[in-house]
Amino acid sequence: MSKIAIVTGGSGGIGRCTAEELRKAGCTVYEFSRREKPAEGIVHLSVDVTQEEQVRAAVEEVVRREGRIDILVNNAGFGISGAAECTTSADAHAQLELNLFGTDNMTRAVLPHMRRQGSGRIVCMSSIAGILPIPFQLWYSVSKSAILSYVLALQNEVRPYGITVCAIMPGDIASGFTDARKKSETGDDAYAGRIARSVAVMEKDERGGMSPAYAGAFVARVALREKSRPMVAMGFSYKAAAVAAKLLPRSLSNYLVGLIYAK
Repeated sequence: MSKIAIVTGGSGGIGRCTAEELRKAGCTVYEFSRREKPAEGIVHLSVDVTQEEQVRAAVEEVVRREGRIDILVNNAGFGISGAAECTTSADAHAQLELNLFGTDNMTRAVLPHMRRQGSGRIVCMSSIAGILPIPFQLWYSVSKSAILSYVLALQNEVRPYGITVCAIMPGDIASGFTDARKKSETGDDAYAGRIARSVAVMEKDERGGMSPAYAGAFVARVALREKSRPMVAMGFSYKAAAVAAKLLPRSLSNYLVGLIYAK
């Protein structure tokens, strides 16, 4: 019996590649996003994951058609950049609304079905920035750190019901995420040009990063496992960074991040 999978933010980038890899592995795949970009063998449902009623209706539709949900990949997200002092409350809230509460809306909608069927796999996209927060991308880092806490707590809540949860921590990926970032250089004069320099370094690293195809294949493999470590770094260099974040004194690891992104 093929597994039934939902991938959010599946119209492009990592999400689209993840959906395609799950389809190749024999899953029936539903892609939730606001814009449809047709992909062979993948069913699109128009959903804004920040809208709880839309999410619930779409999940119920999948269950009506298929009878179950085996895999949820919470991939929908975006990034903002700028100095914390100059970031508007609206932008900060929008960042959390999609990256964190969109993940929560989807997870709460599928959990009753997974709990009743006694099985399920939930994969949430975090970031290496969740454990090594990036200056001038404070709210993005906060959203991804929150995902890690969400996953760790949720794992213990749902363990008795055969449901497993994990967070994937990618680093730099050459995808549309870079161009979609909402950038603000407000206050750059007061910050001596450091906002613009920081984001320029980040975007250069991203454009030279791993491909969405590699990332999608990695995410799909993790999603198809019955269980894994609760926090999984993607790529050798980011696994090394995750180990360093654990072993180095926090003051030192944070200082090193500052040398790269806050000069």
